[in-house]
Amino acid sequence: MDLDNIWSVFLEKISLKVKPVLFATWFKDTKLIKLTDDYALVEVPLDVHKKHLKENYSEIIKETFMEVTGSIFNFEYVTEGEQQPEEIVIKENNEAIFESGLDSKYNFENFIAGESNKFAKAIGVAVAEKPGSMYNPLFIYGSSGLGKTHLMHAIGNYIMANSNKKVLYVTSEKFVDDFLSLYRKNDNNFKAVDNFKRKYRNIDVLMIDDIQYLEIASKTQQEFFNTFNELHTKNKQIIISSDRSPDDLKKLEERLRTRFNWGLTIDILPPDFNLRMAILDKKIEAQGISSYVPEEVKEYIASNCTTDIRKLEGALTRVFAYATIMNGSEITIDLTIEALKDYIGKNIISKNKIDKVIQLVANNYNITPEDIKSKKRLSKIAVPRQIGMYICRIYLKESLPKIGSEFGGKDHTTVMHSVDKIKREIINDKTLEEEINKIVAEIK
Repeated sequence: MDLDNIWSVFLEKISLKVKPVLFATWFKDTKLIKLTDDYALVEVPLDVHKKHLKENYSEIIKETFMEVTGSIFNFEYVTEGEQQPEEIVIKENNEAIFESGLDSKYNFENFIAGESNKFAKAIGVAVAEKPGSMYNPLFIYGSSGLGKTHLMHAIGNYIMANSNKKVLYVTSEKFVDDFLSLYRKNDNNFKAVDNFKRKYRNIDVLMIDDIQYLEIASKTQQEFFNTFNELHTKNKQIIISSDRSPDDLKKLEERLRTRFNWGLTIDILPPDFNLRMAILDKKIEAQGISSYVPEEVKEYIASNCTTDIRKLEGALTRVFAYATIMNGSEITIDLTIEALKDYIGKNIISKNKIDKVIQLVANNYNITPEDIKSKKRLSKIAVPRQIGMYICRIYLKESLPKIGSEFGGKDHTTVMHSVDKIKREIINDKTLEEEINKIVAEIK
C-alpha cells in the first residue's frame, strides 16, 4: 500500500475544499504514516495541529479520505518521533479488540441432543462448518429455556475456533440499544453511525438472539433490514433466534419475515423424558457425585420439570444446595420433594402419583388396583390398564420402563402399545376422552 500516494491524492482533494491559507497552515506539512483496518495515523508538525485538526476538521478529513479510499477511518495524530497512541497499536490486532459476545462455556460437546433437538444440532454443525454457504439465514425458534442460545453460542465458538472469521453475537435488545444510542450521543452523528455500521457489517457471522423484541422498535427494523441485506448480499452468515416462527412475528415488517424464510427455519421442541434424564446425568457427572443421586430422584425431577431445561437444571442445583444446608444430608426422594415443594409449584407430581392413577382408574371401572397390576387379559381389566398407562405417559410424563414396572412388571413395549392404542381410540370416542379427562382432573 503506497501511503504517500494515498495522502498526496487526499491533500489534493482537500486543498479544493478549504481556503489556501488554511490548507498551508494545517494540512500542507502533514504525512500519513500508518493505516490499519480502522485507523489512519497522521504525522503533524506541532501539538497544536493535533488539537486543531481534531476539533475543527474531523468531518471533512473523514469524508475526503473516504472519497480516496472508499472506506471510513478514524484519525489519530502524532508529532515526529512521538510514540504511537496505544489504541492504534491495539487496532492492528483485530482479534485482541474484537468483542464477539460469545460465551466459551457453550459448545457442541455439552449440547445434549435427543429426539426433540437432534435435527437442530445437526443443522447447527453444518452451518458452523461452512458459514454463509448453506442455510442462510438460519432461523431457530422455540420456547424459552430449550437451548436456542446454547446452540447459537456453540455455532459461533466452533467458527471462531476453526477459522479467522469474525462472529458477533448480540441480543435484539442490544441491537436496538446500539441503534438508539446514535441519537443519544453527544459527539457527532457521523462518527456514531460509522461505529455502528463497522460493528454490525464488518463481520462474517451475525447472530441476533430473541428477535421478537424487535417488534416494538419500528425504526430499528429499518436498520436491521439494511444490515441484513448487506450481509446476505456478501454471503455472510446470519443466525436468528425467536420464541416464535417467522410467520408468527406479526408485528415485524413483512419484508423482514419474508427474508427470515429465505434460508432454513428449525424449531426446538421441549425435551422428552429421556433427554431430560440425559441432561440431569450430564450435570450430575460434572459435579462428580453420580453415585450419590438415586435414580428415583432424577426421575422425580425429570417428571416435574418438563418444558424448560433451565428449570430442570435449576431444580437439581436446588436439591444439591438443600442437601448441603442440611449438614450434608444424603440425597433421597424425600429430601428432593421437600427441597422442590416451592420451586415446582402446584402441579407437582408426588412420588406416589402412579399409584394414585392406578387407584383412580380402578375406582372408575369398578375393579381393584391388583387387577390392573395383574396379568389378566379380560377386556374389563385390560382396557382400564391401558388407560392408566396412557395417563401416566401423557400427563405424568413418566418413562415407559417406570410405568411398566409400576403396572406389575410389564415390558416397556407393552406400555408403548397401550398408549398408542388409547391415542387412536380417543380420536373417535368422545366418551372415552371425557372419562380420561375426569380422572386426570382428580389427580391434581
